[in-house]
Amino acid sequence: MLLPGTSWKIRNGENWAILGPNGSGKSALAGAVRGDVPPVRGKLTRHGPEVEGRRIGSVSFELQEELLVREERREEARYFSGRGHDLTAGELLRENDGNPAALNRVADTLDLHPLLDRSFRALSNGEVRKLLIARALLPSPKLLILDDPFAGLDAGSRRSLAATVTRLMEEGTQILLVAQRPEEVMPGISHVLLIRNGRVALAGRREAVLTPARMRLFEAKGKSLPELRLPLPDAVKPRLPGDPVVEMRNVRVAYGEAVILDGLNWNVRHGENWAVVGPNGSGKSTLLSLITGDNLQVYANQVSLFGKKRGEGECIWTIRQKIGVVSPELQLRYRKPGSVREVVFSGFFDSIGLYRRPDTEQEKLAERWLNILGMRDKADRPFSRLSYGEKRLALIVRAMVKSPELLILDEPCQGLDGANRERVLALMEGIGKGTETDLIYVTHREEELIPCIHHVLRLEKTQRTVTKGNPVLESPGSDDFREDSRQEDG
Repeated sequence: MLLPGTSWKIRNGENWAILGPNGSGKSALAGAVRGDVPPVRGKLTRHGPEVEGRRIGSVSFELQEELLVREERREEARYFSGRGHDLTAGELLRENDGNPAALNRVADTLDLHPLLDRSFRALSNGEVRKLLIARALLPSPKLLILDDPFAGLDAGSRRSLAATVTRLMEEGTQILLVAQRPEEVMPGISHVLLIRNGRVALAGRREAVLTPARMRLFEAKGKSLPELRLPLPDAVKPRLPGDPVVEMRNVRVAYGEAVILDGLNWNVRHGENWAVVGPNGSGKSTLLSLITGDNLQVYANQVSLFGKKRGEGECIWTIRQKIGVVSPELQLRYRKPGSVREVVFSGFFDSIGLYRRPDTEQEKLAERWLNILGMRDKADRPFSRLSYGEKRLALIVRAMVKSPELLILDEPCQGLDGANRERVLALMEGIGKGTETDLIYVTHREEELIPCIHHVLRLEKTQRTVTKGNPVLESPGSDDFREDSRQEDG
């Protein structure tokens, strides 16, 4: 049971932040306030006609998943009926408020105008987060619940959102912020509630709770990874440094008049670990989808994987067996029922859901990986019952069990608390330095750019820069990662 015996009041004029590690109950508490999670015991009261009239705005990963499921069902109906069209970002916003002036105001604030005519399902993870925030703001809610709102946003978008939320608080909208990082608690937040081990550990005014001593105690380090002896067998087919992994020539991807990638040339060779960086909407997720085969425009372009051109008779399952993927999109799509252990087993077969039984050696390998990331005690729990961060850890295990030649990490630390971020970053560094697996690593966070990354592909809406060498990062708060090393032609 989570949060037994919890007593808590949000008074008029108070803005609260909820902090706590993965699985502690932060999102469950926010869901109870929202009305989506009924309390098993006790009573929850929402005072005032505006609140009782559902003047509560909300942004959460659960809402994102709900909208995605709804659109997938609509797509099935369109397929069988032959009528309708993809839901656009603008249509999704107008569902909450059809006032054109309000929509334009919110779109201006979050720089959404270029997205309004695009399909909701074609947006990147960061673009979807911005869209959901705008959707929650449109009805001018009395209480706005933001569950990890900065996840997936680039540095500029994070600053813009923080300024927007601060202005809302100044104008009278009350905020309930669920955060993984204490530094995301904006100055306008007046009160903080700390959750630990499924219970409220501390609640009170910000200056009394967010003291350095209490934060050090609260953010105690998780168990460090042991000396990494990763359970990765030798590659079935030996590879030499410089063997081709990904080759792209003059790649162009467009959706109608919206051009996402244009004239992109890029090579990834065995022995290289790459970071792909750039602002939201610059094409990072699209680039990854060309590699994984989830974007059919790969067949209209010159893209080769492991030395074989896509579209010339290669077996997609053979390619996928060589690639491990961890991404927010995969996490949203993984909705098949099953235990954590079964989700991990599915990594051997590149399936969403488990339809084949692993052999004894595969079972042993899965158990070793579960132990490395501290997930063994959760192995028999339903995957759907995990917190967002715990699901991310399980999917990292799923990606690694088959010992992929290429590991694609799209914001792997998104939704993780500090202790689990440290574990994952140490694991990624161990894989990048000490195994035959090559990395393509997408992140918006400078502090998560691990040392084994020596090559950077920077995407912008107007240009692409390929650089090599140890990254030299700008000061915290910079929008981009830059390097002083020489440029190469793609």
